[in-house]
Amino acid sequence: MNRRISYKKMAPAAFEALLKSEESMKDSPLEPKLLELIKIRVSQINGCAFCLNMHTKDARGLGESEERIYLLNAWRDSKIYSDRERAGLEFAESLTHISAHPVSDEHFVRMKALFSDKEIVDLVFAINNINSWNRLNITLS
Repeated sequence: MNRRISYKKMAPAAFEALLKSEESMKDSPLEPKLLELIKIRVSQINGCAFCLNMHTKDARGLGESEERIYLLNAWRDSKIYSDRERAGLEFAESLTHISAHPVSDEHFVRMKALFSDKEIVDLVFAINNINSWNRLNITLS
């Protein structure tokens, strides 16, 4: 299938800005595996096959297990994710569905207990980034 519109060609400055935001996550104190799990989960919610394919491969490359990738869609019912991962996944779901499920004060208190302020801000950027990539690929591919 051909792309509907090449967002890279039509908006090169915006594309580069999003790419730079994504690349800035390499300097984040957040665990790379956690970031990949979040990218996969958000892509599952949004139904972005391109990003799901990319980020499951990236997660495997970081040593993530098949079991944890396969169970990600049901993370709430599985005990194989750490407290930080669970809080990060819940945060990702809340931000992805922010109008229906905004981040509650209770959840934010849990986040502050598990993540530094820098990590929380980085999570917001990472979640925004993958939502943007999903929307670009779903709409314009």
